[in-house]
Amino acid sequence: MQRRQEDVQLPQELVLAIQRVLERNPEESDDPLDDLSNNFSPVDILNQLFPDEASLARLDFVQAKLARDARELQAEIDALQDALKRDQDPGRMQLIQEMISDLLGQMSRIREKASESEAVVRNITKDIQALDLAKKNIMLSMTTLKRLQMLVNALTQLEEQVKEKKYTEVAHSLAAVKQLSASFKSYTSVNYIMQVWKRIQQTQGELRSQLDAEFDSFFLQDLSKPFKATQIMEACAVVDVLGLDVRIQLIERYVALELKEYRRIFRASDEAGHLDNIARRFAWFRRLLAAYETEVGRVLPAEWRVGWWLFAKFVSITRDDLSSLLSKAGQSLAVQLLLETLQQTTEFELSMAKKWATPVDEILKTASPPPAQVQSMSSAFEPHLGVFVDAQDKALADMLASHRGSKARGSVDTASKPPTTASTPRPSLSTSDEPEPAPIVLPSSTELFYFYAQCLDQCAKLSTGQALFDLCGVQKKWLKIYAEDVLSPKLKRPQTQSRKSTDSRFDKAELQRACLLINTADYCQTTAAELEEKIREKVDEKFKENITLQAERDLFMSVISAAINIQLRELESACDGAFNTISRVNWGAIQHVTGHSPFMDEITQSTEQVAELIKSLVEQKKYLRNIFDKASSLLLMRFTNALVKSRPLREIGAEQLLIDLGVFKSCLLKLPGESLSTTSYTRSLTKITTRLEALLKVIVTPVDPAEGFILNYTLVIGDVSFSNFQKILDLKGTPKMEQNSLLDTFLTITSTKTDLESTSFLSSLDMDPPTSLAIGSPATSRIALPLSSASAAESVFSALTSPPLSGPPTGSSHDSSAKGNEAGPKREVFSDIRRFVTFGLRRETPS
Repeated sequence: MQRRQEDVQLPQELVLAIQRVLERNPEESDDPLDDLSNNFSPVDILNQLFPDEASLARLDFVQAKLARDARELQAEIDALQDALKRDQDPGRMQLIQEMISDLLGQMSRIREKASESEAVVRNITKDIQALDLAKKNIMLSMTTLKRLQMLVNALTQLEEQVKEKKYTEVAHSLAAVKQLSASFKSYTSVNYIMQVWKRIQQTQGELRSQLDAEFDSFFLQDLSKPFKATQIMEACAVVDVLGLDVRIQLIERYVALELKEYRRIFRASDEAGHLDNIARRFAWFRRLLAAYETEVGRVLPAEWRVGWWLFAKFVSITRDDLSSLLSKAGQSLAVQLLLETLQQTTEFELSMAKKWATPVDEILKTASPPPAQVQSMSSAFEPHLGVFVDAQDKALADMLASHRGSKARGSVDTASKPPTTASTPRPSLSTSDEPEPAPIVLPSSTELFYFYAQCLDQCAKLSTGQALFDLCGVQKKWLKIYAEDVLSPKLKRPQTQSRKSTDSRFDKAELQRACLLINTADYCQTTAAELEEKIREKVDEKFKENITLQAERDLFMSVISAAINIQLRELESACDGAFNTISRVNWGAIQHVTGHSPFMDEITQSTEQVAELIKSLVEQKKYLRNIFDKASSLLLMRFTNALVKSRPLREIGAEQLLIDLGVFKSCLLKLPGESLSTTSYTRSLTKITTRLEALLKVIVTPVDPAEGFILNYTLVIGDVSFSNFQKILDLKGTPKMEQNSLLDTFLTITSTKTDLESTSFLSSLDMDPPTSLAIGSPATSRIALPLSSASAAESVFSALTSPPLSGPPTGSSHDSSAKGNEAGPKREVFSDIRRFVTFGLRRETPS
């Protein structure tokens, strides 16, 4: 009943009217009162109707409109309610339900009639269906009997042909018998068919025995005598019809017969089977293969690939012998013999692959059954290639033995040349007396990576698996040793070269050595990155993730940092006498200012000499920027230390120091040169010197009147720190009695200045600085390059120990990009092995 009520549809007019009321779209109506959703706001509506006081005059009109709208809505609701009552008349619903019941009854009667008709039709056609089934069975029986007759005739014909050895007809008849007998496999329970089936199996067995005898006589006969090649070719066609297993059995029998002599001659226990006679094995197989192709190969079908089967069996026997010989030799195996044997084996396998234009692995896979898959002969050497890796380890130890330690050869003064090779330019026979230019990197580094490249290529030809991965471990080991035992010891100053405290000159040889080590370490870390990529390209996929030389590259970067420390130490030594002079000057005795002080000429000259020497020897500009960044911070800190130690400065002394500071700043601005100077370097230098200038300007200001002096301090320094003001008074040399009064006045004045900071750059000024700066131990320095000049500017007034030696190079990233790739293109060292040696001997000079 409920379902029938739901099926009754309301009149279309009523539905449209309800939709107009319940589904009113606010966007289609201009009247804001039509929007009765959650967004309805009566306050917004009132503000729209009465935006100002003048609009209140429309109040009566608005009330009347609202009342009219309410009446219209109420009338529409009443009309809809009346229409709904009329459509829900109970009498009408009862009529509809009765009509539905009558319709369902009619459908039931129609279904019963249809079932009765179907039964009548089935009864009428029952005999016809039986006749159709009988016809189908008769046709199937006739077809089966006809096929059986054909099978018996073909089998009888096959038996006669087998006796007469007519293999061409046998191949056709046997194919027909196998095709026809396949349809009788499900009828073997019938006695006659079972007898026919047994005759087929018996005939095939006799045929296989006959073929075995034919092929045995063919394989074992004297090939110099004539034989019936045609009959064997026809027999091969019969073998193909018999099945793949019969073919494989015949091929394996032939291969075993042919390689029987090989097993006897080249037994592992005999001299002929030893590793040093591996070439004799390959020569024997080549003769065997040539004989097969000349005689037997012309008879057997090419698709049988008997040559591949011969090769696969030869590989299997030889690989077992090689594995036994290599395991027996063990650690006593000579590397040269191992490499020669592996090379000959690899060349033989490649020659076979080239002969058949097929990879060796595919040949072995095709010519060997899956349960006993044959592996290549060269794979037998894989577990024993550790001998080769150990030999490279020993060779590297011998190569670097003369370079390790602080007294090893290969220093700046006695840098040896790499051995003359096909890629190394020989000395010219010219009679010119011009000295040969010094190498820009240690030749031992180019020798090392040249040897690495050769070992890598050689090992990759032998194996790209575990052996190549182990070789990478050996190369990592010797990169670490080269950084720690070859380069780092050269950073340590010998005891005999200890400089006296009164010696203010720099050691030119020490600077040259540091520059050479920077170039060498940079060359090593760049080439190590390329070495890592080359190994990744060659090694097997499962080892790629474990190939990394980052730790070794970091060691070379630490050598660069330590070498830069040496250069800073020499620069400090060159200027040490002048800075000591500054700290001993009695600035209070100076009566007037007469240009810059004489010691500034010495500082400028020494700084420029050191800078020019470094710029001419260091190859990479990024390290030069790093050096000059640190050098400027170091020199400014030494200048600040000397200034503090020479107090009291007095007004005239501070004025003289302002002039000297201007000269010093000009010298440092020109220090890198136009090609290396950056905006960041200039900005950092200016920031430090501006603070020193502010310090000296406050000292220049007279203390009388006190209010003016303190006001100038707050304007220039910009803090209210009591201790910082005390430092100014100490540097100025103000007597203690006056200091107390000035400090009281300072507290009184600054107590009202809330806009000043509590600290400034003077807070980090050390009033008891050390005599010299501890730059760090070159041997143990592990400082990351390049340097951030911003950190240097902030730390000049701090502890005054050593300048910051870490961070990015001078200049921000956008400065570097603005100047372009001025460091030059990346050196692809491993792209050309010949550059390993020539790079260490000469530098490209502009024409």
